[in-house]
Amino acid sequence: MNNFTYPDYQPDTGHLTENIQRKYIELAIKKDLLPDDAELDASIVSLTASNDPATPIQFWQLYSVLGAERINSIVTRFYDLVYEDEDWFKSVFERISSKRHHIRVQAAMWIDVMGGGAQYRGGEFRLNFHHAHNAFQLMNTEGARRWSELMVAALNDPSIDLTDDQRVRPALNTFLDYFMGKYAADFGFRHQSMFGEINPPHGRRYNFPAMTPDELETLTVRDLTSELQARGIDTSAYSNKQQMVYKALSL
Repeated sequence: MNNFTYPDYQPDTGHLTENIQRKYIELAIKKDLLPDDAELDASIVSLTASNDPATPIQFWQLYSVLGAERINSIVTRFYDLVYEDEDWFKSVFERISSKRHHIRVQAAMWIDVMGGGAQYRGGEFRLNFHHAHNAFQLMNTEGARRWSELMVAALNDPSIDLTDDQRVRPALNTFLDYFMGKYAADFGFRHQSMFGEINPPHGRRYNFPAMTPDELETLTVRDLTSELQARGIDTSAYSNKQQMVYKALSL
C-alpha cells in the first residue's frame, strides 16, 4: 500500500472552487454518493487529498496531488487531438481562438476548480457565457460525444502522468462527468457517461473492534462492505449481511 503525504502542491481557493464544490456535493448527496453531512466532513471539503488510500479524492483536491504542470499536460494533449480532428469539430475551436489560447484558458479553469487558486477570472458567469455564445455549435449530443472521446484518448495517452495514486483517474472522471451532466441539462442534450469509473460512494469509517454486536447490526450492507474493503478484505466471499457482521466481530 502506498504512503501518501499530500499536499504535494499547496492548494488554494479559486474563483470557481467553492460554488462548484457546493453544487457537486448537493448533487452527490441526492445520488447517494456522499453522506448527508458531507459539508461537515473535512476529508470531503478540504482542498487537500486524503492520505488514506481508502478515501476517494474529490476533484477540488486534485491540484494538491497533480499540480499545475500535470493538469496543463492533460489539457495540452486534449487540444492536440482536437486540432487534428475532423473539420466539423475542430473548426468550432479554430473560429473561437488559437490552440494556445484554448489550452491556457481551459487549464486555468481546471486548476481553479481543482484547488489551484484564482486562475479563471470571471468565474461561473464567464464559463456559462463561453458555452452559450462561443461553443454553442457543439453543445449537443454529437459534440459532447466527440469531446468526451478525445478527452478519454488524452487521459489514456501513455505520456500523461497521473501519478501512482489510483484514486486520481476516478476523481478526474467524476469532474468530467459532473460538468458534462451540467451542460447536458443546460443545453438539453442527452448525457452519455463515457469517461469511465467515477468515485465510489464516500463511506463513513467505523471502528469495528470497538463496536458491540448490536451496533454492528444497525449498519447497512453498504457501510459494512465499505469498511471491510477499506481494511483490505475481499467482500465477494460474503453473500449476506450476517456474514459481514460475523467478519466484523472477528476483527
